[in-house]
Amino acid sequence: MMASGRETAATGASWQPTASRQILKSRAQQLGWVRGFFAQRGVLEVETPVLGQCGVTDVNIDSIAASPMAVAGQHGGRGWLQSSPEYHMKRLLAAGSGSIYQVSQVFRDGERGRRHNPEFSLLEWYRPGFDDQQLMAEVAELVCGWLDLPQPHRIGYRQLLRDHAGIDPFEASITDLRKACRPLVGDGDLLESLDRDGCLNLLMSFRVEPALGFDRPVFVTRYPASQAALARVSREDGHAVAHRFELYVRGIELCNGYWELTDPQEQRRRFHDDNARRRGLGKTEMPVDERFLAALESGLPDCAGVALGLDRLLMLKCGADEISEVLAFPAERS
Repeated sequence: MMASGRETAATGASWQPTASRQILKSRAQQLGWVRGFFAQRGVLEVETPVLGQCGVTDVNIDSIAASPMAVAGQHGGRGWLQSSPEYHMKRLLAAGSGSIYQVSQVFRDGERGRRHNPEFSLLEWYRPGFDDQQLMAEVAELVCGWLDLPQPHRIGYRQLLRDHAGIDPFEASITDLRKACRPLVGDGDLLESLDRDGCLNLLMSFRVEPALGFDRPVFVTRYPASQAALARVSREDGHAVAHRFELYVRGIELCNGYWELTDPQEQRRRFHDDNARRRGLGKTEMPVDERFLAALESGLPDCAGVALGLDRLLMLKCGADEISEVLAFPAERS
């Protein structure tokens, strides 16, 4: 059936890609760089499902449901577009894959802005035998080699909050944290609804991140244990800190890496804690991925892993201000 004149007029202006041919060429070159980088190091490229039976419990990530889903003869079950290949890749690690990487399309609900699109390209890799310090060195080789930048600084999360927000994230009371957030959100229900990590995330986003990585890239390290997600935790200066890092270049967060948690009981506890927080925030509780936990039970090797946003990396390479400039078809034109 032919489209009506009205439909043609409504859609005709947006059929073209938002990325130029030169940027599409740069994306292809970037993929070549990534694959060459890992080929030289003997890291195996893998593929895992884009559509899975479980999403993630992380309170800061909202998965996109894909329903109904037909699995093993059962029709009508709920599936989820994957926000990261992490759980599936760790199942491969537990099965003896060795070092692996993947370039995948991933999905997160409600994320659209200058640096966000609901669907985006993610590079994720895992290195058995590495800790977070060793993996940071490899991330720096890949990113700084591609962008032709000097090696990153490494700065602790606590020091950054002290320097840029005037608050100690480990010692400050919730009252002090909300007071520091008041200029950003004003008084009212939103301010009162912020818990400790909500306040810290707000201060990190608006006080710290915009100042990072302009003279040279910066690794942020030693996050509070409450923000460990799937990272190991240890004690430092009397406080529990996560073996987690993020890399910033010119105010843009590029990656999130962990020295990975391998304890299945602790991981199950974190999943349940996540869902308790989701309930408190009125968010959908997420099913716990029992296959992933079974893989941990069988024995995940000691390893470190990282997820790096390829669209943002390309933005930096091309000097783009908006993610739409490096996507062929962002959400509005998909």
